[in-house]
Amino acid sequence: MTDSLLELVTEVHAAPSMLVYEFAGAGVQALAWLHAVGGSSRTVLEATDRYAPRSLAEVLDGPPTKAVSVDVARGLARHAFVRAARLADAGVSVVGIGCTATIATDRRKRGEHGAAIVAASVLGTLERSLVLRKGDRDRDAEEVLVSRLVLQTIASASGVLRRVRTPLLEGEEIEERFESAPLLASFERGERQQIALDADGSLCADLPWPVGGGALVSGAFNPLHEGHLGLAAAAHRHLGRPVAFELALANAEKPTIDVAESYPRAMQFPGRAPLLVTRAPLFSEKAALAPGSVFVIGADTAARVLSERFYRDALSLDAALDAVREHGSSFLVAGRRSGERFVTLADIAIPARHVDLFEALPEEAFRADVSSSGIREGWGTGAAA
Repeated sequence: MTDSLLELVTEVHAAPSMLVYEFAGAGVQALAWLHAVGGSSRTVLEATDRYAPRSLAEVLDGPPTKAVSVDVARGLARHAFVRAARLADAGVSVVGIGCTATIATDRRKRGEHGAAIVAASVLGTLERSLVLRKGDRDRDAEEVLVSRLVLQTIASASGVLRRVRTPLLEGEEIEERFESAPLLASFERGERQQIALDADGSLCADLPWPVGGGALVSGAFNPLHEGHLGLAAAAHRHLGRPVAFELALANAEKPTIDVAESYPRAMQFPGRAPLLVTRAPLFSEKAALAPGSVFVIGADTAARVLSERFYRDALSLDAALDAVREHGSSFLVAGRRSGERFVTLADIAIPARHVDLFEALPEEAFRADVSSSGIREGWGTGAAA
């Protein structure tokens, strides 16, 4: 096992989700890698090798027309998801993983070599498929390649954003598709302004508390880290309110995130904290969706909220903050390291008209000099090996 795979499996075992794995034809090495690193009992509930055609047909309620296809992998994943829900303790987030593949053997096969891997969760199904260049690898190499793709899919479904390289040959391409669950699909179509993923992994239309009862930590969470979680815990202690996270697919400064890209980010939260998913880039819009909420932000975000460059003019800035106030919302601002300085709310010029909207979270209550970008940089070459 390479160092990058070891790091990936370690992060999978640290994630709160648990899984059932159903596979046929290849993908056994992925299971061996999971068990080779301590902590697999926190991840694997059950794994079954559906090698015999009758075993595969039993799960699918009949023999498939084609054994290696996304449809078959999806059927395995959905069966695994239901099975995982039965085996896991109440309140534990679960995923089902299905893999079906055909690889080199001791006789020449007429058809293509390839694999289809699907992860099923409460949010929907993540589907990946790959046709291999036949004859360019031996059986061991094809098994390793399929298992790498399985492991990467398990990681994505577990909310692990670190990636490992899948070494492809010229002409090979991984096809990927995400199919949203009905509630998420209605949000995707614009029929809902928000959806929530509760800490137990259940998907619901709204956060699990009354209007005006909580606080929100907004971010891109690429990835979620101890600083985010520590900030939420400090805000809870300071405010005496329940705290959730908010992932906005639209952002005033960053590219829009599509639902497929948001999937692994959202899957970081089951077992840790509730998550609200919105398309609201502005805090005036967030306040309209969650009136009465306290928005927990860093000093860098507070500076942007108060900067005219994000508005048409000063009047627009005033109108946006007035809207936050009208919805009964406000800001709790934590200090943030910027270069060699630790910047706090006291370092930011706040117009007298809006001073009442901002409260400082003391440095002694919370400080974490960590960032998502720093973590991504730390993945470095390990993410590609």
